[in-house]
Amino acid sequence: MKSLFKTVFLIIIFSGITRVLGFVFRIWLSRTIGSEALGLYQISFSIFTVLLTLVSSGLPLVISRTTAKQISEKDKKGEAKTLTSALVISVGLAIVVSLLILIFQKPLSAIFADERCMPILICLLPALVFSAIYSSIRGNMWGHNNYLGVCSAELFEQIARIIICVLLLNGFWSLTEGAIGASLSLSIACLLSAIFVVILYVKKGGKFSKPSSYKPLIKQSTPITLVRVATSLVQPVIALIIPARLVAAGYTSSQALSLFGVATGMTMPLLFIPMTFIGALSMALIPDLSTAKNQNNNEHISSRINASILFSIIISCLLVPLYIGVGENVGLFFFDNAQSGILLSSSAWVMIPMCLTNISSSILNAVGLEIKSCKNYIWGAIIMLACLWFLPKYIGINALIWAMGLCFTISAVLNIRMIKKQVCPEIKFGKKFALMIAFMLPTMAIASFMTNLLNYVFPLFVNLALSCIIATVCYVLLCLIFNVFSFDAVIVYLKEKINSKNIKITKNKKKRKKQKN
Repeated sequence: MKSLFKTVFLIIIFSGITRVLGFVFRIWLSRTIGSEALGLYQISFSIFTVLLTLVSSGLPLVISRTTAKQISEKDKKGEAKTLTSALVISVGLAIVVSLLILIFQKPLSAIFADERCMPILICLLPALVFSAIYSSIRGNMWGHNNYLGVCSAELFEQIARIIICVLLLNGFWSLTEGAIGASLSLSIACLLSAIFVVILYVKKGGKFSKPSSYKPLIKQSTPITLVRVATSLVQPVIALIIPARLVAAGYTSSQALSLFGVATGMTMPLLFIPMTFIGALSMALIPDLSTAKNQNNNEHISSRINASILFSIIISCLLVPLYIGVGENVGLFFFDNAQSGILLSSSAWVMIPMCLTNISSSILNAVGLEIKSCKNYIWGAIIMLACLWFLPKYIGINALIWAMGLCFTISAVLNIRMIKKQVCPEIKFGKKFALMIAFMLPTMAIASFMTNLLNYVFPLFVNLALSCIIATVCYVLLCLIFNVFSFDAVIVYLKEKINSKNIKITKNKKKRKKQKN
């Protein structure tokens, strides 16, 4: 438990800093290039995400597993050969995919709702090659449990991207504008992060060697890659369907792109804030559960699964009432856009099934049920696509929110049902979940009342800070009073750490006295 706590804490700190920087960057970008250009970038980036998944999704996981095995066998040469082989496969595939996009760019541009999207995608292609290098070496770091290296590389990339984008759009190198500058900044940042991880790898004593057989890596990574590509295809489909269906419903092309930019570029980043915590837990949970499964430690598996699901519910149920209560002011403060805040309030509920889907998928992945998890997501995606096609006519951009919410709800229910059936029969969170849903109502009322009251007294930032703090304290107190969770485990852990440090200090003092004598 201690090692998992330390790992999750480390990942949360780095991921939190990275996401905060990314969020601030997204605010600056949206204000600099506008919602329409942001919509164009989001559409192009959704296609790039699928290509990135194809190139670098399955191999890192296989590399991490293989590396962990080779470390236990003290097979340094095998480790070097595995990484070099993976680099050849991933970089080679990235180059081939990039060339195909360049060769067939004219016919492929027909899939976009706006012809301006293809140049943006082309500017993102170098990032595909550099990410192939980065992801392979990241897999090796993961196998070594070098979470610090992985997290610091992600933070470095985010900082590099922000600096480069500011210079390209507003600084000394103001040679580009809009979405083109944003895409070029990502490609340059990916180059720098690839160089960064190579330096880290070599500095830690890592070596490159003559590639060994490619077949085992391809055979093991292909099913994982295909599953993740199938899942990631949903994002570009959304990016293509929503603007088209909004236009069909009577919006102009500019209005449709602007609405899509507000929803995906301003609202979605706020909805994904809990993923900082859930993602950190998932990253640490996968190797932990995999080891427990190999050891047939069912008690450990059961306790980890119940604690992880409860943690996901606590985080999401805290943020939902805050967003509903102060959402409009959040949109005004961060993006100077009331519409994004209104959309945030109406879409806040999506975070609960989204967090449950994320953590339950990670659990299934850890115990070798990744394909079944993907099938569950596909069932949800079918309902989502139907909603995206029919609902924009009636509820406009809100169709995207309801489509996502239904998708995540179906996926979460099916995932938890599968976990209960095949992994952990004793999942017990229903009572606590019901209590937290009930606690959301007074929390939301307090947040809404405080923000409306403080509007007349304080500036917007102070208003938001005080409203959210007061509402959060009320939510936490309710959870503690009704024993939904407690801080006992954390307090015990901190006491043990303090005691162990005191023991070390005492021992060091005794050693120094002996040396003096």
